[in-house]
Amino acid sequence: MKSLADPTRALAHGLEALRTEMQLPGDFPPEVLAAAERAATRTPDAHVDRTGMPFVTLDPADATDLDQAFTIDESGSDLLLHYAIADVAWFVRDGDPIDREAWKRGATQYLPDGRVGLYPPILSEGAASLLPDGPRPCILFTVRLDPDGVATLDGVERALIRSRAKLAYGKVRAADLPSGFTEFARRMTLAEQRRGATRIDVPEQEVERNGHGHYTLRFRPRDVSEDRNAALSLACNMAVATALLDHRTGLFRVMAGPDDRDVARLRNVARAYGLVWPHCATLTQFERLLDPADPRQAAFAQAIHRSGSGARYQPYEDGVIPWHAAIAAPYVHATAPLRRLADRYVVQAALAIASGKAMPDAVTRAFETLPKVMARADSLSGRIDNGVVDLAEAVMLSGREGERFEAVVTDADPRGVRIQLRDAPVVARLAADGITPGDEITVTLVAADPAARSISFALEGAGKTLASAAE
Repeated sequence: MKSLADPTRALAHGLEALRTEMQLPGDFPPEVLAAAERAATRTPDAHVDRTGMPFVTLDPADATDLDQAFTIDESGSDLLLHYAIADVAWFVRDGDPIDREAWKRGATQYLPDGRVGLYPPILSEGAASLLPDGPRPCILFTVRLDPDGVATLDGVERALIRSRAKLAYGKVRAADLPSGFTEFARRMTLAEQRRGATRIDVPEQEVERNGHGHYTLRFRPRDVSEDRNAALSLACNMAVATALLDHRTGLFRVMAGPDDRDVARLRNVARAYGLVWPHCATLTQFERLLDPADPRQAAFAQAIHRSGSGARYQPYEDGVIPWHAAIAAPYVHATAPLRRLADRYVVQAALAIASGKAMPDAVTRAFETLPKVMARADSLSGRIDNGVVDLAEAVMLSGREGERFEAVVTDADPRGVRIQLRDAPVVARLAADGITPGDEITVTLVAADPAARSISFALEGAGKTLASAAE
């Protein structure tokens, strides 16, 4: 789970149990490791030399699986993003042991104590990663961004690049970045606003010990360079999506937006956090006013992030526009091939189109079979996410049994009602009669069991209990 950190290892025992419960794989099988060692020695011989271009990477400070490097030029009033993406397909061949294992895993899975990788580290953190220690093979996308923030794909090629620096969020200086970096992000943001996009970059959460011997969940505001960097990936993915649509092929990331019930629940969540959401304002309008530096507003942004109707992968289909509601446009995943299996094939499709070559049969077949594989990986990620949240809530509330908490009922379903605590990012369900969405209630913590990843409350005055559920 990339949005939660555990620097004090408060979740260590629970995470070990979670890994076992989810049957997460440990190390890679010996035949996969052996194949990866051989693959790491492959010399790039189909790549144009672009090592003279001033590429940099920008990631969390401890990241070693670097999917993207970039530089930006001006072309009249347009900006040209040269976006280098790890050339995973150069090292991983269809049907080899590395490929077969990747199809079993689908994606890298993230937990607060580490990740379960899609590919062996000798590739994902070594030969295929765009580290600044020598020439690296990549797929180089050239994305043109006009003054209105419309991104188009100018070219795709296999290339050799040399990253000049491994830059880190929170430490990077403006002078370290290409001169067009800030302007590129500004254009993308304005274009999103015009489209009515609702994309949210959720702040990271961290389990933190407070001065009373208990734990709290703290939101870490995102660094401005992190948000601007996300705009580069967004532009590339949108430009690739348009190119694939034009050629009547591709694998798209689609998502429906929050429905009326979701919006009604979110209005109650906003009330729980003491946020004033004008009745005349839409969700999109309100979320643009959120300040991620404010813990309550950051928590509400996370609630919005979880309210979508489930993103999924969809192959191209004649007459169907693959729509991603949060992006408010067609969209693909192409920029993280070290971490998502689908990206490797989308990248190969874009390369074939740009070079005028026939679409590889393996890519065409993959577009039909990947949705199920990626859905399985997404489902596992969601279950890990829910398990980690339940664990963190139980750890945070452990030792506080008997305390009273103010809450707001956010919505109801056949299982009962769901409540949001006012003073903590905790959501749980209550099997109780006589309360309805929007009600303000008081509950008492009865138990918090980290081993079971569960919490229970009593509704004051009713003797009812509330058991946490993965949200």
